[in-house]
Amino acid sequence: MPYTDRQNRTCGFLDIEESESSGKFLRRYFILDTQQGSLVWFMDNPQNLPVGSECVGSLKLTYISKVSDATKLRPKAEFCFVINAGMRKFFLQANDQQDLVDWVEALNKATKITVPKSSDGQQNAENLKSLPDVVGPKKQVSYRTEIIAGVPIVTQTQHDRGDGADKAERESMHRSHSQLPYFLGRPTQEHTVIKSGFCVKQGAVMRNWKRRYFLLEENSMSYFKSDLEKEPLRMIPLKEVHKVQECKQSDIMMRDNLFEVVTTSRTFYIQADSPEDMHSWIKAVSGAIVAQRGPGRSAATSAAAVYLS
Repeated sequence: MPYTDRQNRTCGFLDIEESESSGKFLRRYFILDTQQGSLVWFMDNPQNLPVGSECVGSLKLTYISKVSDATKLRPKAEFCFVINAGMRKFFLQANDQQDLVDWVEALNKATKITVPKSSDGQQNAENLKSLPDVVGPKKQVSYRTEIIAGVPIVTQTQHDRGDGADKAERESMHRSHSQLPYFLGRPTQEHTVIKSGFCVKQGAVMRNWKRRYFLLEENSMSYFKSDLEKEPLRMIPLKEVHKVQECKQSDIMMRDNLFEVVTTSRTFYIQADSPEDMHSWIKAVSGAIVAQRGPGRSAATSAAAVYLS
């Protein structure tokens, strides 16, 4: 579901049909900024992109006439809704039904505030003529993109990419990373999988942030470069975890939905895609620790496993 960030903007991941009537939906990170009067979308959460990375699309709220459920218009696109903007319809896919309802409500509420007066008809006509220029940045910048299960990590390059590379990127981003089946290209696991999914983790040395695929099992929490990798980059034994909780330094670190996993040797700082996802991870890891250690432990040990919201 969309959430409100520290700048009071509505944010979250959606899939958008960027090329009209193409039927191909690409995963993007959306920011609804009523102060700026715009809806913009990026390749990933801007917090995880290089400084100065531009949006890949934008739309002035004054151009939007209506936002509505589009499940009947696009029966094959699950949780689909449409943004009517002049002569163009933007079709988007939410993560679930509640996510769809929340986005439609937020967008309609935002556009009601910014709808221009009828006396601005001439200006509206000029806006509609320039609409194609609004969608996507005017300046063409080339990037090197590392695709991690449909969500790219982008760095600027000195040379332009060919059409073939761009097409390959778009093809690989067809569906949401959160919708991908977990055991894709992975051998059968012997242990029970409690929770899995993508989060962003801070590196130990460079302190940079990278999207990783996390896997919580009965006795460990591991993270991989992608959901296709067989060997984890690191495995954290749950017996070494002292506590897991929402990060108290999130404001200092300028990160939303940040939680920490404190172990004997290191504190892992992990950013989820939404507040709900963050609390879900905290609860899941805490529950796994309690289940592993069982009853009869010392008060200190038990307290370390308590879910702290």
